[in-house]
Amino acid sequence: MIKKKKLPLSFFQAYDTLTLAQKLLGCELVHDSPDGITAGIIVETEAYLSDDPACHAYQRRTPRTEPMYAAAGTIYVYLIYGIYQCVNVASNREGIGEAVLIRALQPTQGMDLMQMRRKMKMNRGASAQKEIGVKHLCNGPGKLVVAMNINSINHNNKLLTESSLFITPSVTPDPEIIATTRIGINVGKDLPYRFLIKNSEFLSRK
Repeated sequence: MIKKKKLPLSFFQAYDTLTLAQKLLGCELVHDSPDGITAGIIVETEAYLSDDPACHAYQRRTPRTEPMYAAAGTIYVYLIYGIYQCVNVASNREGIGEAVLIRALQPTQGMDLMQMRRKMKMNRGASAQKEIGVKHLCNGPGKLVVAMNINSINHNNKLLTESSLFITPSVTPDPEIIATTRIGINVGKDLPYRFLIKNSEFLSRK
C-alpha cells in the first residue's frame, strides 16, 4: 500500500477560516488505526469564526475549547447531544478561537471497517445482515466520527501532522463548491459558512 502523504501545517496556516473550509473540500481525511485504515474525501465543511455566535469560542474561552485557540492544524473533538462526537480543525493563529467542522465524507478506504463500527454504535451487531449504504456511512459529522473511530481521548488537541488522524492533499482538484447556510444550529443560521462539493451524493443534507 502506498503511504499517504500528510498535509503540512503550513497548508492550514496559509488561509483564513472561510478559505480553509473550502480548500479542505476534495482532500482526504485518513485514520491509520490499529484496526486498519479508514479514509474518505471531504465533501462538506462548516466554518466557525471568533465573532460568530454559533462558534464555541464566541466571547468565551474554556478548557473544552482550548484546541480552537491552538495552532492551525490542531484537532478539536467535542461531544454533542451526549452521544456523538464531531471533528474539527483549528484554523487561525494561536490565541484566536476558530475552526472548521468536517461534516461529511465520501468513503474511499476501509468501508467494511466503517460498516462494523457504525453497526456496533447502532447496537445492531457487526454481523447484522442489513448493510448501511456507502452513501450513508459518513454523511454527517457524528456518523463519520463513528465510522472513522475518531475520539477525544486519542485525537483531541493534537496536531494533524503528529496524529494517527490526518489529512492528505486533494484528490479532486478544483471541485465546484457551493456556499450555503449551516445546519443543526440555533444561532448564526443565516451566515453562508457551510461549503460543499456540488452534486456530491455523500452530503449530510442536499
